[in-house]
Amino acid sequence: MLKNNKGKILLSSVIILLPMLAGLLLWNRLPDSFGQKSVTVFGLPLTLLAGHWGCLLVTSLDKRQRGQNPKALNMIFWIIPFVSLYANGITYCAVLGRRFDPRIFSPLMTGLLFLFIGNYLPKTQQNRTLGIRIPWTLNNEENWTRTHRFGGKVWFVCGLILVLSVFLPGSLIMPVTFCVVCAAVILPVAYSYGIYRQHRREGISYAPSSKKKSRRLAAAVSAAATILLLLGVAILMFTGDIEYACTDDGLEIKADYWRDLTVSYGQIEQADYRTDLSAGARTNGFGSARLLMGTFDNEELGTYTRYSYTGSHDCIVLKINGETLVLGAKNNAETKALYEMLLRKLPPRKQFTLRRIFDMI
Repeated sequence: MLKNNKGKILLSSVIILLPMLAGLLLWNRLPDSFGQKSVTVFGLPLTLLAGHWGCLLVTSLDKRQRGQNPKALNMIFWIIPFVSLYANGITYCAVLGRRFDPRIFSPLMTGLLFLFIGNYLPKTQQNRTLGIRIPWTLNNEENWTRTHRFGGKVWFVCGLILVLSVFLPGSLIMPVTFCVVCAAVILPVAYSYGIYRQHRREGISYAPSSKKKSRRLAAAVSAAATILLLLGVAILMFTGDIEYACTDDGLEIKADYWRDLTVSYGQIEQADYRTDLSAGARTNGFGSARLLMGTFDNEELGTYTRYSYTGSHDCIVLKINGETLVLGAKNNAETKALYEMLLRKLPPRKQFTLRRIFDMI
């Protein structure tokens, strides 16, 4: 397979790495830390490229792929390039502060991917590395064929639903997306099991499970990729910091995984200390178990920018040239200290509202 598709391998690899070129062109606009820049520009594309080559290698080692429908093999060549452009595009939008609503964009892209896969699933011939690979399909050719025909229809319909879901109210898009993705996974598996039960009643036997080296290798690669993915998610979920510094010229904010920001004291029109502010829905930015950063929407403030830790329930609300900026330190005590320091730095002619009465001692 690899020898006959050198052009596709080269082109798909170049597409995966294209975001690196964009990152180099935008280098001076990315966060100041070189480590952050390196991870942003090189980390994800190179990881996806390694995964892409791993999938191609495992697929080429599967002897059943030698007679595979060339159209079905397109899934192996083009899914990860699509993911690279999508994932890196979101990353650069977040880093550069471009506003977009992931509640709309993500279901749309996922729907297009489902339409693509749903179109090619029925063309996939029985193999151990591509398609709906569960025991009942792998050990019976009829089960494989019927399941993939049904699965192709399910994924295509789910893709259409996801694309059309962007016209729903924002609060309904994510629940609908979750239900549709679950249906795309569960329905083909349940259908395959139903065929298996029917075959058992009819006395149709299934081949025993294979223990060939190619299958063990595929399982090992899949396990390694899963572990790396989970490790990467864990690192992003529980690391990162926000540093606030009240200098002589203004408030400096340095944030991991998000753009840095400097606000002069003369730009600040109002400063409030809040204990009852709901974050609302994030429409852009970075969120984890540790950090809440990016562009948010809630009923009270509308669209606003936020830099805060999840451990701090109190926050500072700044009005800056008609825009709203919400800040939160690691805990309530540090947030209060930051607010008091800001009050000392702000010009005395400005009037500020303190919405939370607390002991200043």
